[in-house]
Amino acid sequence: MFANLTGWHALIILAVVLLIFGAAKLPALARSVGQSVKILQKEVHSKDKSDTAVQPAVVAAGDVAPTGDSSAN
Repeated sequence: MFANLTGWHALIILAVVLLIFGAAKLPALARSVGQSVKILQKEVHSKDKSDTAVQPAVVAAGDVAPTGDSSAN
């Protein structure tokens, strides 16, 4: 889809964005996009860490799972 884009296409897209948002709003727009990317990367990184954590074992229906409550014995 984007294989045929050239430098001229990028300049035209940049000019259209400049006309739509104006020169004064472009730094704020770039800053907000950068913050969004940082948040996304942080969430993806934290999701990767939680996926590699040890998962609890599945207990069969007849087995007694340890609860950590010593007063129950």
